[in-house]
Amino acid sequence: MGFIFGWLPAEHYVRDIFLMTLLAAIVATLMSIRFYLRITAGRCFTETKMEGKTVIITGANSGIGKETAKDLAGRGARIIMACRNLETANAVKDEIVKETNNNKILVKKLDLGSQKSVREFAADIVKTEPKIDVLIHNAGMALAFRGQTSEDGVELTMATNHYGPFLLTHLLIDVLKKSAPARIVIVASELYRLSSVNLAKLNPIGTFPAAYLYYVSKFANIYFARELAKRLEGTRVTVNFLHPGMIDSGIWRNIPFPLNLPMMAITKGFFKTTKAGAQTTIYLATSDEVANVSGKYYMDCKEATLNAAALDEEKGLKIWEESLKIVKLTPQEPKI
Repeated sequence: MGFIFGWLPAEHYVRDIFLMTLLAAIVATLMSIRFYLRITAGRCFTETKMEGKTVIITGANSGIGKETAKDLAGRGARIIMACRNLETANAVKDEIVKETNNNKILVKKLDLGSQKSVREFAADIVKTEPKIDVLIHNAGMALAFRGQTSEDGVELTMATNHYGPFLLTHLLIDVLKKSAPARIVIVASELYRLSSVNLAKLNPIGTFPAAYLYYVSKFANIYFARELAKRLEGTRVTVNFLHPGMIDSGIWRNIPFPLNLPMMAITKGFFKTTKAGAQTTIYLATSDEVANVSGKYYMDCKEATLNAAALDEEKGLKIWEESLKIVKLTPQEPKI
């Protein structure tokens, strides 16, 4: 076919131009997606001050929990960081105090995967805290392929993400009611759409891959939040739940090599930063717009819709009743 510029074969030239054009189109598409995700990410614009407010944040030592704690501390709130890793939590506490000049930051031990730890934490709060203005259920974990079982014989992802918060809310409910108006904020996830909650296997030990149970636990969070909101009607304790977005956070650290390599590329390129991911939590914890709103699902600081399965109130009630059995709530402990 001859030569172009005296040295480049025409067929090579056409092929190279095609490949370069295709690569440019892919890059342009990816950059457009990245730009779209950035400009459509919700942002909390409220400047509400939180002086005199006490806020409990689970998992506040990293990720969006850390950013939430930092923001609310900057508004003057008294923050109780409820964390499993005290060494990391205390280092983050020092960082927040230095950055916000707010020294009303406490670190307390809480392992949501242990019912004993939840009860010890709650007993301490009830004894020492006259009020709780905001309870933020932020902590979460995601395993990869191999699941684990908690010391209570409960699948660990479900124990940490659902049963721990469920039990903690019951144990603190009297303080929250006494503190009304108060708020409960639950970090759920849009990934619930990839799962269903099996009523016959609410302690799903042995499920493979274990990563699937993260989605199930987030669905359970939604059922919990909706039923909780119904039960708290008239108490001036509101309950709202949210999807923070896909976040570049430590929750993905359990993905094994080499699957973590493409995941790292995706998270760094397209997922929200932890600061961006905390915005809807901050909005629900502070905004006057939602002061009297309860039982709603939010995404990017706006109300969002749920699928039909998540609106099944009968199923939500059954999950609630079974959850009471799994956390072994005693007659002496608070009921909701």
